[in-house]
Amino acid sequence: MNKLDVKGFGLAWGVLCGVGCLILAWVAMLFDYGTEYINLVGTFYFGYAATFVGGIIGLIWGFIDGFIGGAIFAWLYNKFAK
Repeated sequence: MNKLDVKGFGLAWGVLCGVGCLILAWVAMLFDYGTEYINLVGTFYFGYAATFVGGIIGLIWGFIDGFIGGAIFAWLYNKFAK
């Protein structure tokens, strides 16, 4: 069975989550869609809001959160797949 690259998997999930947060914040800013989700996530991603700067902050928080979550997932997968 193949092992997952922990750093690579973490980076992939970090980029995916970060860009997702950025796009959602900018869509909420432009079209007033998804603002409830932005407000909910903004309670633990400090500074995340439906604004241009809030989207950039969400990109950073999403990357950090996605990287940690992806790395933990890959590490656990490698441990259990032996």
